[in-house]
Amino acid sequence: MRLAWIVEIDHPDLRTAVQGLQSQVAATGFEPSEVEGADVVLVWADRPLPRDVTTRLSRPDVTVVLAGPTLSSADPERVLGEAAGLFVGGVTPVHDVRVREGHHGSVLPMSGHQHSEGDHVGVHDHVPDRVTLIDKTSDDVQVLRTASMGLTQHPVMTWRPETATAAWTFGTLPVSVEDATATRSLLALVRLVGGEPEAPAVRVGLLGYGAIGHEHSRAVRAVEGLALSAVCDTSVARLNAAVEVAPDIAATTDADALLAQDDVDLVVVSTPPSTHASWALRAIRAGKHVVVEKPFAISTAEADEVMAEAAAADKLAVVYQNRRFDPDHLAVRRAVLAGSLGEVFHIETFVGGYGHPCNLWHSDEGVSGGAFYDWGSHVLDQILDIVPTDIDYVTAAAHKRRWFDVTNADHSRVTIRFTDGAEAEFIHSDLAAALKPRWYVLGTHGAIVGSWRSEKILSRNDIGTMSEDVLAPADSPPLLDLHSGDGSVTRLAAPAAQAYSFHRELSDRLRVGLPMTVTAAQSRRVLAVMEAARASAEDNGRPVAPR
Repeated sequence: MRLAWIVEIDHPDLRTAVQGLQSQVAATGFEPSEVEGADVVLVWADRPLPRDVTTRLSRPDVTVVLAGPTLSSADPERVLGEAAGLFVGGVTPVHDVRVREGHHGSVLPMSGHQHSEGDHVGVHDHVPDRVTLIDKTSDDVQVLRTASMGLTQHPVMTWRPETATAAWTFGTLPVSVEDATATRSLLALVRLVGGEPEAPAVRVGLLGYGAIGHEHSRAVRAVEGLALSAVCDTSVARLNAAVEVAPDIAATTDADALLAQDDVDLVVVSTPPSTHASWALRAIRAGKHVVVEKPFAISTAEADEVMAEAAAADKLAVVYQNRRFDPDHLAVRRAVLAGSLGEVFHIETFVGGYGHPCNLWHSDEGVSGGAFYDWGSHVLDQILDIVPTDIDYVTAAAHKRRWFDVTNADHSRVTIRFTDGAEAEFIHSDLAAALKPRWYVLGTHGAIVGSWRSEKILSRNDIGTMSEDVLAPADSPPLLDLHSGDGSVTRLAAPAAQAYSFHRELSDRLRVGLPMTVTAAQSRRVLAVMEAARASAEDNGRPVAPR
């Protein structure tokens, strides 16, 4: 589809955000075009447009999408508003807007959040922006999305086929232009008015249905644009558990049969880490996109082969870095990027406690890659997401002191030295009778300390007395305190956890072309650090440059 842009924006931050969106949209497959030869013209303006421009755009032979503040700020003579069939009465202050399906919403399926069953809030999206108040809507306007102001529903996404004019009244702020939910909705509208059919659902097959199986199953079944087609596992009991929650799927113990299924577009590889690369390669060679559980692989050479074959086949390969979306990590990252700590130069992270590790493959070095590869796949990924600077070298140590029936180290430490002099450390320990903070981040203006919480779940047992389940520290998000140089301490609010964030991005990437927060290159960088840590620990802590 040929897409032309008319951008007339005075506000510098909004203009920068829209220009970034233009680049992002161009990468999703839209062909840039001049206005005269375009299938759709997207208008984004916060200053009055010349009368000759509004007159040309209001012609029924030009398909137009009016975005952002265009209707409220760029159309003083109401030429475009009349073409859209919308009569603007004003705008609200900025707030977190709940967006719901309009009268004609089925034309453009909703992909929002559903609260608990029976919740009156229902399916909705959140967009941080103003609401353009619409006093009157022409009868022939299709209202696709609405937002409530008091007891009145105001259209925020509309389409008027008679005049070939659509409106998406969000995008008045940089934050709403950059919001993934808003971008997804806008692109869906552009494709709708341009006559491009909605992309079909991505059909997913799960290769391995272990502890993470139900999580992937729930996410795939809940996210718009994904559909669960098949599950493969060597255990009949696990297959039965998968079928119990998704009766219509194909269930098999034959991995080759799963890879050969025509109704599987993407394979989630949830096998032990030592087999990740081989199964990912087989899936790509079978013509599938692939999501790999972390760690990406055991070696960077394996990861490089997977990435090269995926690129050559034009297939997506990505690692399920689910803890990239943990509220505590997002809160720390937000504070660092906002400059609340000044220049960050020292990070310490910790996960562990005192107790016997599990006896599953996680604790077997030959299968898992070792202690550095287990929790390290999560926490090192978080560190590198906060500090994208090039790495100079890695040092590491591993201790085997007590739990001799498993082969992973009982206590391990990784230290990363960045080229700008900053340092980061991660300790994972099953011998820590005293816990270190989950986060200890130092900057030139302040610090963040993440303190573990000891949470308990209380219930009654079968004879009526109290039953107490004490959660492991890592099962509860830590409390985050921002310490300023003047001695003041502020409790940081963690962003609300969003369900299935990774899977929503996955759907958007494959159906719309939007970029993902997590990339294979990032996970390969994490793997390079873990690989270097293992080499350093085996050589008495010698500094090793990641491959």
